[in-house]
Amino acid sequence: MENIITFLYVVLGLLLRLAVPVAGTLLIILLLRRLDARWQAEAKLQAIPVEKSECWKVKGCSPEQMKNCSASKSPLPCWQVNRLPNGYLQEGCLSCPVFLNAPVPSMKTEPRSL
Repeated sequence: MENIITFLYVVLGLLLRLAVPVAGTLLIILLLRRLDARWQAEAKLQAIPVEKSECWKVKGCSPEQMKNCSASKSPLPCWQVNRLPNGYLQEGCLSCPVFLNAPVPSMKTEPRSL
Protein backbone atom coordinates (compact mmCIF):
# COMPACT_ATOMS: atom_id res chain seq x y z
CA MET A 1 0.00 0.00 0.00
CA GLU A 2 2.85 2.34 0.85
CA ASN A 3 4.44 1.68 -2.58
CA ILE A 4 1.24 2.69 -4.37
CA ILE A 5 1.00 5.95 -2.43
CA THR A 6 4.65 6.71 -3.14
CA PHE A 7 4.09 5.96 -6.83
CA LEU A 8 1.05 8.29 -6.89
CA TYR A 9 3.11 11.06 -5.24
CA VAL A 10 5.81 10.65 -7.90
CA VAL A 11 3.24 10.74 -10.71
CA LEU A 12 1.54 13.78 -9.15
CA GLY A 13 4.91 15.49 -8.78
CA LEU A 14 5.75 14.84 -12.42
CA LEU A 15 2.38 16.16 -13.52
CA LEU A 16 2.85 19.33 -11.50
CA ARG A 17 6.45 19.70 -12.66
CA LEU A 18 5.74 19.12 -16.37
CA ALA A 19 2.05 19.53 -17.16
CA VAL A 20 1.48 22.86 -15.42
CA PRO A 21 4.29 24.72 -17.27
CA VAL A 22 3.28 23.17 -20.60
CA ALA A 23 -0.36 24.12 -20.03
CA GLY A 24 0.68 27.64 -19.03
CA THR A 25 2.82 27.98 -22.15
CA LEU A 26 -0.03 26.77 -24.37
CA LEU A 27 -2.38 29.26 -22.72
CA ILE A 28 0.04 32.12 -23.34
CA ILE A 29 0.45 31.05 -26.98
CA LEU A 30 -3.33 31.02 -27.44
CA LEU A 31 -3.72 34.48 -25.89
CA LEU A 32 -0.89 35.95 -27.97
CA ARG A 33 -2.34 34.52 -31.19
CA ARG A 34 -5.73 36.05 -30.40
CA LEU A 35 -4.07 39.38 -29.64
CA ASP A 36 -2.09 39.23 -32.89
CA ALA A 37 -5.25 38.46 -34.88
CA ARG A 38 -7.00 41.43 -33.28
CA TRP A 39 -4.08 43.74 -34.05
CA GLN A 40 -4.00 42.55 -37.67
CA ALA A 41 -7.73 43.20 -38.01
CA GLU A 42 -7.28 46.69 -36.56
CA ALA A 43 -4.40 47.39 -38.93
CA LYS A 44 -6.58 46.53 -41.92
CA LEU A 45 -9.30 48.90 -40.73
CA GLN A 46 -6.98 51.85 -40.23
CA ALA A 47 -6.02 52.39 -43.86
CA ILE A 48 -6.26 56.17 -44.07
CA PRO A 49 -5.89 57.68 -47.52
CA VAL A 50 -3.03 60.16 -47.62
CA GLU A 51 -2.85 63.03 -50.05
CA LYS A 52 0.27 62.49 -52.13
CA SER A 53 2.30 65.60 -52.84
CA GLU A 54 3.60 66.04 -56.35
CA CYS A 55 7.33 66.18 -55.78
CA TRP A 56 8.12 66.53 -59.47
CA LYS A 57 6.46 69.97 -59.44
CA VAL A 58 8.45 71.11 -56.39
CA LYS A 59 11.73 69.83 -57.83
CA GLY A 60 10.95 71.15 -61.32
CA CYS A 61 11.34 67.85 -63.12
CA SER A 62 10.84 67.69 -66.87
CA PRO A 63 8.04 65.52 -68.32
CA GLU A 64 10.67 63.02 -69.49
CA GLN A 65 12.11 62.74 -65.97
CA MET A 66 8.60 62.31 -64.59
CA LYS A 67 7.92 59.41 -66.97
CA ASN A 68 11.06 57.61 -65.76
CA CYS A 69 10.42 58.37 -62.08
CA SER A 70 9.07 55.46 -60.03
CA ALA A 71 7.65 57.85 -57.41
CA SER A 72 5.22 59.40 -59.89
CA LYS A 73 3.70 55.98 -60.64
CA SER A 74 3.45 54.80 -57.03
CA PRO A 75 0.67 55.66 -54.56
CA LEU A 76 3.38 56.08 -51.88
CA PRO A 77 5.17 59.37 -51.21
CA CYS A 78 8.44 59.82 -53.08
CA TRP A 79 10.65 59.36 -50.00
CA GLN A 80 9.02 55.99 -49.32
CA VAL A 81 9.55 54.79 -52.88
CA ASN A 82 13.19 55.86 -52.98
CA ARG A 83 14.32 54.32 -49.68
CA LEU A 84 17.72 52.67 -49.55
CA PRO A 85 17.86 48.83 -49.39
CA ASN A 86 18.45 48.96 -45.61
CA GLY A 87 15.26 51.04 -45.12
CA TYR A 88 16.97 54.38 -44.51
CA LEU A 89 15.92 57.53 -46.29
CA GLN A 90 18.21 59.03 -48.88
CA GLU A 91 20.21 62.07 -47.78
CA GLY A 92 18.50 64.27 -50.37
CA CYS A 93 15.07 63.42 -48.96
CA LEU A 94 15.94 64.67 -45.47
CA SER A 95 16.31 68.27 -46.67
CA CYS A 96 13.66 68.15 -49.42
CA PRO A 97 10.69 70.52 -48.91
CA VAL A 98 8.28 67.76 -50.00
CA PHE A 99 9.47 65.58 -47.10
CA LEU A 100 9.70 68.43 -44.59
CA ASN A 101 6.19 69.75 -45.35
CA ALA A 102 4.50 66.36 -45.50
CA PRO A 103 1.53 65.94 -43.17
CA VAL A 104 2.12 63.84 -40.11
CA PRO A 105 -0.15 60.78 -40.12
CA SER A 106 -2.58 60.51 -37.27
CA MET A 107 -4.44 57.52 -35.96
CA LYS A 108 -8.14 57.34 -35.42
CA THR A 109 -8.90 56.33 -31.89
CA GLU A 110 -12.05 54.48 -31.09
CA PRO A 111 -13.30 53.20 -27.77
CA ARG A 112 -12.29 49.62 -27.15
CA SER A 113 -14.63 46.95 -25.99
CA LEU A 114 -13.41 44.20 -23.74
